[in-house]
Amino acid sequence: MTNTKTFFAQPWVFIRGVPSMKFLPPEGPAEVAFAGRSNVGKSSLINALVGQKGLARTSNTPGRTQELNYFVPDGYSGNQGDMPPMALVDMPGYGYAKAPKEQVDQWTRLVFDYLRGRATLKRVYVLIDARHGIKNNDVDVLKLLDTAAVSYQIVLTKIDKIKVAGVEGLMTRTVDQIKKHPAAYPEILATSSEKGSGLVELRQAIIKATES
Repeated sequence: MTNTKTFFAQPWVFIRGVPSMKFLPPEGPAEVAFAGRSNVGKSSLINALVGQKGLARTSNTPGRTQELNYFVPDGYSGNQGDMPPMALVDMPGYGYAKAPKEQVDQWTRLVFDYLRGRATLKRVYVLIDARHGIKNNDVDVLKLLDTAAVSYQIVLTKIDKIKVAGVEGLMTRTVDQIKKHPAAYPEILATSSEKGSGLVELRQAIIKATES
């Protein structure tokens, strides 16, 4: 099994942004994708996961990520014959009401086409802000993943922003909410990009998902 600590500690780089399916890199390495509402902390979590502050762009403007952004260990081009062992994919944030409807529809089509048609996609990590829990637009995405038959796992973000006494109840409620979703992995992960909590467990889950 891959050494989790050294694997994520190596330098990672951005290789391409994918605005439509024709720009996807060749299939080969296992892919894990990160989905979540705008401003849920996706970019911050990806940066914390690999220990690089500037890898994924963070922004105070919700809806900034409009493409599928690919990150791989440094030294791989992403071209056929030069495949990395794994790719991390930052998916467009959803639920940003101020974006034009046409743009939102375009993002939705891109995401669904990617989910439905990418054989190398091993798991999607759906990020949920611990302060708010699962909202209606999150449920819509979970249903989309169920329909696409893509394995996904809930990752609570910003767990340090709620009281310790409330964590257990939040975890229990979240587990109950995903029981009706057939593609959901039953274990919930709780993380904090700022404090570093839960990152070891998330890295282990990613390695397990890509090697199973």
